[in-house]
Amino acid sequence: MQACAGTLRLNTPKQLDDASEKALIERCRRNDYEAFGRFLDAYQNRVYGFVRRMVPSLDEAEDLTQEVFIRAFQHFGTFDSRCSVKTWLFRIANNLCIDRARRLDRIPAHTDYYPSSEDEEAIEIADVRWQPEMIALDEELAKLVEHGISTMSEKLRGVLLLHDREDMAYEEIAGTLNIPVGTVKSRLFLARAHLQNVLTEYLKHEGSKV
Repeated sequence: MQACAGTLRLNTPKQLDDASEKALIERCRRNDYEAFGRFLDAYQNRVYGFVRRMVPSLDEAEDLTQEVFIRAFQHFGTFDSRCSVKTWLFRIANNLCIDRARRLDRIPAHTDYYPSSEDEEAIEIADVRWQPEMIALDEELAKLVEHGISTMSEKLRGVLLLHDREDMAYEEIAGTLNIPVGTVKSRLFLARAHLQNVLTEYLKHEGSKV
């Protein structure tokens, strides 16, 4: 596909209003490359940022990001306009990252503990954003946070990034990943617990040096 060929573009995102998005969707349904290029410009940086934190290498992140947009273009005819294009693209991106992990047989066994039914009791958590920028002055600690994110399962990492980096609400994440809101909250709770454990061990170690 010409729009995704070659080196990954990192253009400044251009926000699309609802009317513009609807018009572009109809053009994309007719395989309009120029219209799809508008979506590429608007969302590629954000999708790449998400994928880059889901996979370990730059090359893989670029390849997967291009695959997201290739698949989107190929399947625009089946796009459900009840959701936004942004939500749809992140769903494709998350699924590709999960599929990659499954192929590599790297899904940790503890992912079986995730709630999978709306009947499961949701874990209530405070809607407080984890912000890596708050610890940016401590390079070692910031690296530890990144390590903590990279070592959690893709399911936990995906929810954490969509909520804290993409600023998606629980309901939007649920629609993106096609899971119940209660599962979103539970995975977010587990992701933050994982980070807390990583940081607690670090702080204990640092405290013992004093």
